[in-house]
Amino acid sequence: MQSPGNPFPLGATPDERGVNFALFSEVAEAVELCLFDDGPGGDGAERRVELREASYNVWHGHLDDVGPGQRYGYRVHGPWDPSHGLRCNPAKLLLDPHATAIDGEIVWGQEVFGHRLDSPDELDPSDSAPAMPRCLVTERAFDWGDDRRMQVPLEDTIIYETHVKGISATHPEVPAEIRGSYAGLAHPAIVEHLVGLGVTAVELLPVHQFVHDSQLIERGLSNYWGYNSIGYLAPHDGYRSTDRPAGQVDELKATVKALHAAGLEVIVDVVFNHTAEGNHLGPTLSFKGIDNPAYYRLVDDEPWAYFDTTGTGNSFDVSHSAPLGLIMDSLRYWVTELHVDGFRFDLATTLTRQTGAVDQHSSFLDMVVQDPTLAPVKLIAEPWDVGENGYQVGGFPARWSEWNGRFRDCVRRVWKAEPGLLGELAQRLTGSPDIYRGGGRGPTASINFVTAHDGFTLADLTSYDRKHNEANGEDNADGDDSGDSWNCGVEGPTDDPIVRELRSRQQRNLLATLLVSHGVPMILGGDEIGRTQAGNNNAYCQDNETSWYDWEHVDEALLDFTRRAVGLRRSHPTLRRRRYAAGAADGRPAQRGEIAFLRADGAAMTDGDWQEHSAKALMLWSGGSAEPESDGTPRPDRRILVVLNASEVDIEMTTPGPEWGGRWRIALSTVGEWAAGEAGAGEWAAGETRTILSRSVTVLGPA
Repeated sequence: MQSPGNPFPLGATPDERGVNFALFSEVAEAVELCLFDDGPGGDGAERRVELREASYNVWHGHLDDVGPGQRYGYRVHGPWDPSHGLRCNPAKLLLDPHATAIDGEIVWGQEVFGHRLDSPDELDPSDSAPAMPRCLVTERAFDWGDDRRMQVPLEDTIIYETHVKGISATHPEVPAEIRGSYAGLAHPAIVEHLVGLGVTAVELLPVHQFVHDSQLIERGLSNYWGYNSIGYLAPHDGYRSTDRPAGQVDELKATVKALHAAGLEVIVDVVFNHTAEGNHLGPTLSFKGIDNPAYYRLVDDEPWAYFDTTGTGNSFDVSHSAPLGLIMDSLRYWVTELHVDGFRFDLATTLTRQTGAVDQHSSFLDMVVQDPTLAPVKLIAEPWDVGENGYQVGGFPARWSEWNGRFRDCVRRVWKAEPGLLGELAQRLTGSPDIYRGGGRGPTASINFVTAHDGFTLADLTSYDRKHNEANGEDNADGDDSGDSWNCGVEGPTDDPIVRELRSRQQRNLLATLLVSHGVPMILGGDEIGRTQAGNNNAYCQDNETSWYDWEHVDEALLDFTRRAVGLRRSHPTLRRRRYAAGAADGRPAQRGEIAFLRADGAAMTDGDWQEHSAKALMLWSGGSAEPESDGTPRPDRRILVVLNASEVDIEMTTPGPEWGGRWRIALSTVGEWAAGEAGAGEWAAGETRTILSRSVTVLGPA
């Protein structure tokens, strides 16, 4: 029996009497709810129920004879006029934008396209239901026990970016039946690795329901990374280990609960800038058939075409209340129902394009910041897209952190031994105040990284002088060359111990620089164990050993070094600043809580020193931190001296005089026995001169 039900909340909401269904569409002339008693793509009966009520452009109805586990979709009747951006086709089964679970994969063929493949303006009448996944009604109850959000302060946060499947797919201690799943991520062997590494947050590549592109399937590949979303409230079903329909929801909840119990936050990478439906030649899976001109930004004078600032064929239209509301509903759902601790927004600049141009006062930014549900969570922007003025590093408002692409580019160039970078390096080491100071922002606005999922791994960055993406099937034309084309010796494997050691040292140098810099460090998962992709810098389609962690060949020395570098950061408050520190000038010793940059002779840098184009070595002195801990307790005054020698020659370095502090002891080094964590050099006196090897980082703390 159907009753009018309610227009809100959108989606399928079970109650004690049945399920309320609600779907937004301004262009619909009629909406049919399609109920299935089969699995995805099966031949079971389809029962169509017309939703007779329409309130505020929401079509709704309450059914008493259904409940959790019900499979469903929609058919939307309305105008077909692609030249005016109207693409309704009731022959196509459509996924509910607010579905909380989706089951199955697309069977690619003419059926899932609203238009005829040989005539894009002509409507295709074939039924897509046998080729489409199903939405599922879910029960939201879950035993969270005493689970609580960690709320680790940003200045204390160390992010570990990883893929749900890749981290456990080959781990020998993870049972075979859960490898590569949400449950695999939560297995004690994986959790113990993360805790032992010392990171505080796990950032997951997309776990919204996503689509494997037809062209990848044809090449025997898949959309491994998952940047092809179609369901923003639905956890991806491909990562569940159970055969139970909608089991991915509870499995992800259990994973979040387990990570929280280990003291780890969970940040999810969200892709709201575009969807899996592509451009005017793409499939009709959901939004395109529900209300194309509402959900997508169309070209003003050519509405058959999509305004594309993402490079994927379409862009979500966040100036319209429907997609903006969906984004907000998704964010709130993942916080309240899935207990996640933060979000990383893919190509976030697109979400600020209120009228097509970048707008720092867009509705999206305003809505996110004012929402009380989102107030405690971490918000991280990838501050660029491919549109005009798309590179917006430093352009997001207070409350937002950003992937700092300028940090990555500068640090790579420094360790490539390029000249003229000392001034910029000083900015990057101290939280990029040239980018973020002011407007209520501090060092924690900068998410610092040297590698990420998109590009070379750390091992490959220090081993290859060009990309090797041949396995992607695009003649090695894909993947970005800018900033990635760099090595430290001979490409590929080598038996030369000198080259091998140089590569290892460069990996340590990059990690050390990352972890001693002010801001929020992000480590690419697998870099700590020497993970290689054999030179592939765009492994988005490689769901195989190319991308999976190789737990059989762990670089134990690198893993140990990374643990110690993370431990150094966590034990030195001066490296974890909420506010920018003042600097010393003209040789004047810095005060407690301040910083200073010193020359190799131990004297403070002068204006002339900064202009020395060939200089490639620098010392950063910090007198500790006057800031209290987040709980108000005083922080100890922990002096620290970071010595970076990126040049190809050894240098003589003199520790600063007694007025800058007393005796010193090596806390971390990227060379020799100190790189292996062994005792060796003992104490250094103030004003003592030592040789610092080429291409090395040495960190001194108080003796």
